[in-house]
Amino acid sequence: MEDLGTALSDGDLRRAYAGRRVLITGITGFKGAWLASWLVRLGADVRGLALDPPTVPSLWDMLRLGDAVPWDRVDLRDANTVAAVVENARPEVIFHMGAQALVPEARRDPLGTLQTNTLGTANVLEATRHAGRPLALVCVTTDKCYAPSPTGQPHHELDRLGGHEVYAASKAAAELVVTAWRQSWFPVHRLASHGVLITTARSGNAVGPGDHAPDRLVPDALRAFRAGTPLVLRRPHAVRPWQHVLAPLWGYLMLGAHTLVGAPNRARWSGPWNFGPPPDDEVPVAQVITTLAEAWGPTAQWTAPPSTLPETGVLRLDSHQAQRRLGWRCPWPLDHVLRRVVGGEQMLDRGDAVAMVTAELDAFTKAIAP
Repeated sequence: MEDLGTALSDGDLRRAYAGRRVLITGITGFKGAWLASWLVRLGADVRGLALDPPTVPSLWDMLRLGDAVPWDRVDLRDANTVAAVVENARPEVIFHMGAQALVPEARRDPLGTLQTNTLGTANVLEATRHAGRPLALVCVTTDKCYAPSPTGQPHHELDRLGGHEVYAASKAAAELVVTAWRQSWFPVHRLASHGVLITTARSGNAVGPGDHAPDRLVPDALRAFRAGTPLVLRRPHAVRPWQHVLAPLWGYLMLGAHTLVGAPNRARWSGPWNFGPPPDDEVPVAQVITTLAEAWGPTAQWTAPPSTLPETGVLRLDSHQAQRRLGWRCPWPLDHVLRRVVGGEQMLDRGDAVAMVTAELDAFTKAIAP
């Protein structure tokens, strides 16, 4: 067992990323906008690759990030254009977060989901290979890439990959694609010759202000609460790992910092990493909504009619590797996170997007300070 790692503070991250060229795929999405905001604050030279913002409204547009961050409108399925963007951007680190990220949408468009999540990841890897320059590549997948556990035990990074529905299968396949490219063209034992270090990040459910995606629990709840209509839950008893969006992003940033060219012992960080909350925050959907409704007020209501959607009943993550080696943790308990979501959304309703993001980043970086 390795010794406990020392977590990188906001100041450490600033020293790692200031002036570095960073490319984010999926930059116009919820997590992409948060990651771009944090990296700009750290002084990185940020660029993006994405489709138009996936929702109206979107945090990307609210923050007017397109005015501050150069980005190219690119479909990940377009291999030639992805390669051209990577070649022109000359990134020192790529955070590959672009994806079709919704389970119901995967049922409506299974082939498109597989093409975006699996072939899109292969296109980013191929672009990296043909660019022929050393860099760090953090590929973000999901906790749903694991084959469901019949006993509900937390998934460890070495557990079997799989999925009983298309979204999960597409993300498990993306992980296999990463492994194939790593073994074939970027093996760690030849890092000195090719210089490309790849990690994958498997995050639990990330919640936070600014998520307006359809068919996602917290955004659906807030839309219903605003309208004064009952929220309809698909699976109220389904257990998921919940955390503030900045918690996994902190993990991604630490992985990127440790694997940048020139970082000491960068080879030791290769491979997959789980980022999920402590066991107390792996709770049923209904518990999340109860807490969220209490924070919102008396107009919040919900109901749970029978559902036939095939979704995993219990999903838990074992994040001991990230805790032990990176010093990573979720600094805020779930109740606090959900109340911050409500407060942040109320700031967005008042048109205070920049102030909201600044306040969240200030509070989070203070919480992770040594």
